[in-house]
Amino acid sequence: SELYSYTEEPELSHNRRCFEEDFHSQVPDRRWLELDGAQQKAYVMRLLDGLEVVNRDKRLKVARAILYLAQGVFGDCDNEGDVLHWSRHNSFLLYQLGTFTAFLELLNMEIENSQACSSALRKPAISLADSTELRVLLSVMYLMVENIRVEQETDPPEWKTCRETFRMELSFPVHTEEPFALLLFTMVTKFCSGHAPHFPMKKVLLLLWKVLLFTLGGFEALQAMKVRRREELGLPPLPEDSIQVVRGMRAASPPTYAIELVEQQQQQQQQQQKRGHRSRRPLMKQDSLDIYNERDPFKNDEAGVDEEENDDVDSGIEGELDLMERDAIIPAMPAQRLPIERVSFPKGLPWAPKVRQKDIEHFLEASRNKFIGFTLGQDTETLIGLPRPIHESVKTLKQHKYVSISDVQIKNEEELEKCPMSLGEEEVQETPCEVLYRAMLYNLPQYMIALLKILLAAAPTSKAKTDSINILADVLPEEMPITVLQSMKLGIDVNRHKEIIVKSISALLLLLLKHFKLNHIYQFEYVSQHLVFANCIPLILKFFNQNIMSYITAKNSISVLDYPHCTVCELPELTAESLEAGDNNQFCWRNLFSCINLLRILNKLTKWKHSRTMMLVVFKSAPILKRALKVKQAMMQLYVLKLLKIQTKYLGRQWRKSNMKTMSAIYQKVRHRMNDDWAYGNDIDARPWDFQAEECTLRANIEAFNSRRYDKPQDSEFAPVDNCLQSVLGQRLELPQDFHYSYELWLEREVFSQPIRWEELLHCQ
Repeated sequence: SELYSYTEEPELSHNRRCFEEDFHSQVPDRRWLELDGAQQKAYVMRLLDGLEVVNRDKRLKVARAILYLAQGVFGDCDNEGDVLHWSRHNSFLLYQLGTFTAFLELLNMEIENSQACSSALRKPAISLADSTELRVLLSVMYLMVENIRVEQETDPPEWKTCRETFRMELSFPVHTEEPFALLLFTMVTKFCSGHAPHFPMKKVLLLLWKVLLFTLGGFEALQAMKVRRREELGLPPLPEDSIQVVRGMRAASPPTYAIELVEQQQQQQQQQQKRGHRSRRPLMKQDSLDIYNERDPFKNDEAGVDEEENDDVDSGIEGELDLMERDAIIPAMPAQRLPIERVSFPKGLPWAPKVRQKDIEHFLEASRNKFIGFTLGQDTETLIGLPRPIHESVKTLKQHKYVSISDVQIKNEEELEKCPMSLGEEEVQETPCEVLYRAMLYNLPQYMIALLKILLAAAPTSKAKTDSINILADVLPEEMPITVLQSMKLGIDVNRHKEIIVKSISALLLLLLKHFKLNHIYQFEYVSQHLVFANCIPLILKFFNQNIMSYITAKNSISVLDYPHCTVCELPELTAESLEAGDNNQFCWRNLFSCINLLRILNKLTKWKHSRTMMLVVFKSAPILKRALKVKQAMMQLYVLKLLKIQTKYLGRQWRKSNMKTMSAIYQKVRHRMNDDWAYGNDIDARPWDFQAEECTLRANIEAFNSRRYDKPQDSEFAPVDNCLQSVLGQRLELPQDFHYSYELWLEREVFSQPIRWEELLHCQ
């Protein structure tokens, strides 16, 4: 349903008219559902022939008819299930007959259509009408990608074959030199540069996200690939499945602010005064509150609504949700309640602790300096002269030692840089991720800047500026609203449009980062550096510097107008009251998904990078992140706590003292790194003068990796030299046409007139 904006709703019936006019002229007195497979194929082939015509309007009518098929011939269906079933069936049929390739050619034509670009540039206000052809083409392609991508148990074998063929076609291009995702990235940069302001960006970004999800794989596929890669490298298996651990987590009570404590205490005193009791209680400080048994206004243990598992069909996050403040949103529960089965959670900490090789080296270096007075470099085996407790500590550290795939890749890269001749050519596996990175490499900074520009324009906290890009080109109607109801509907549509853009950009950036990190750590670091250079860190913090609770509980959707509901059900009359009330959902999955993705991106950018962690401190992210803990969803809280943990050592003793509840939550939920002084200020790596050097070293390593693997000049200094006199003299050299005229003169000048000093050869080193 997110593919269509509410202003596009009249186009659904237009698509149906285009299809029915053509269909009834070819197959009178029949319905699409009544045709057998061969007849359906014959009709689709005839439609595809209609795409070859020169007349633009006729071509658009045929494309609309194909879009109606991809939308599930809703005119012949009775309920939403039928519409989705036929949409899926028709998508496979369309792909088998080559529709995607035909539409790809049309899309290339529309992108290169300079007439449409110039007319859009001349217009003072761009509306839906400027992107009609592009929207129809992108909608068909999106529906095909999404329907074919999703696997179902009832799929016939030919559909499974189709899916794999389609995935290969999108990942490894045959006819063109670039993968399909790169074409969409090019559309994004063209839009941001101002050369094509009429591009429907929401549809492009949604399609790009789904194409990456299809070709690279989702998070579960990524986890399986990670396990397989560790086996290939001979590394021990992962201590736990992170997806399952997060699903099993429960949300913690959010930290209470001092002002809330005052209000809470005043309410309690008022209630006691009403009952005739008076009591004097001092103002509670946060560090005196216990995370386990605190009386918290967010907790409602008896009501059974506190921890509740929700399956998210759209975004695949499962977790415990209690997003509403009880006083404001949740109605009072009746006094008599049925007995409720309590969910049992595992005791102990959720994550196995990890230790890096570097941590063991630091520990031994400090111990040797203390007890012996000198160090042995990177030697972690020799323990002579150290007391028995140190032996035990080293043994414990080694038991929990974790070697990541990234560590192995960095080590291999160092060896390849050191010995390029002896180690020879590196064997690079041709994966979809590798093909995509190679294609994106030279324009990758522009792609990242373009995505962040659109994210900034779509963020709810950003102010409208004259120089900012217009992302509403594919949502604004030709005629602006004249009634209050139309204005409200358009307002909801615009907000929903922005939310969908934020969702798609956050999801595709996270997907790229995770896949590049698994493929090669320096590919991930290259993307990360360009995101940091493009101010991604302050942008995400700016996004969270809002009332995050109201963003997650926003109701910017009109459920009766959502596809496919609006195609098969009678639409009730919309009123200002019904629009204001919104739907019955207490939270917006879309916005929660976006927030978690952005927090995960921020974690990826700052993890083990002290210079970037200092950016979090400089931009005063701690109070912004602490406010985000109000959302009682375990996954979101985990990533907020991770971000707070890495900067705790820089925030000072007073901050730690007055935020003991947050510190307890970090201890309880975030993975422990043994001998990591996150809660104090004694970290060896926390030397501010090394920050710039750290970033420069990383950049040098990335450039060395990219030039070694992807820049392969023919006349390399390591290219073999031909030492055989016969073969050198036997080579044919291309000489200029007039050379034989001046040949004798050249011999005289260059050979005979030059004295040869043979004795100089003896003195050459």
